[in-house]
Amino acid sequence: MSEFYVRYYTGHQGRHGHEFLEFEYDRGRLRYANNSNYRNDSLIRKEMWISPLMVQELRRIVEESEILKEDDSKWPKKNVVGRQELEIRLGKEHISFETAKLGSLVEVQNSEDPEGLRVMYYLVQDLKCLIFSLISLHFKIKPISV
Repeated sequence: MSEFYVRYYTGHQGRHGHEFLEFEYDRGRLRYANNSNYRNDSLIRKEMWISPLMVQELRRIVEESEILKEDDSKWPKKNVVGRQELEIRLGKEHISFETAKLGSLVEVQNSEDPEGLRVMYYLVQDLKCLIFSLISLHFKIKPISV
């Protein structure tokens, strides 16, 4: 099987410090971090090894999204609200996107590239759903979205 890597980050610097959510998959290992200083919450870090079947599903989600065909040049730039980053290596292809933190589909629709940004928005939602499910099944915790 060819090389596969995915990393997602969303965060901002605010009155509670650096608050972020990040996950990364590489060579069988899934890492997750969530730092929310709101109400003195602490950094949550989780790491697990996932099965080849789970890797296949993660890869399928990324491939079927067709995110590798997109270009972030017209996407909203990072701002005081925060930023999102998505990096994917799939075989010989490699992408690295950065955009503003998106709160809703309305922001996606009002962007200069609503079709491309929608692909990223839904891919991120799918990845978060899968990863939060894995975390809650494996660690019996409920992650908090940033």
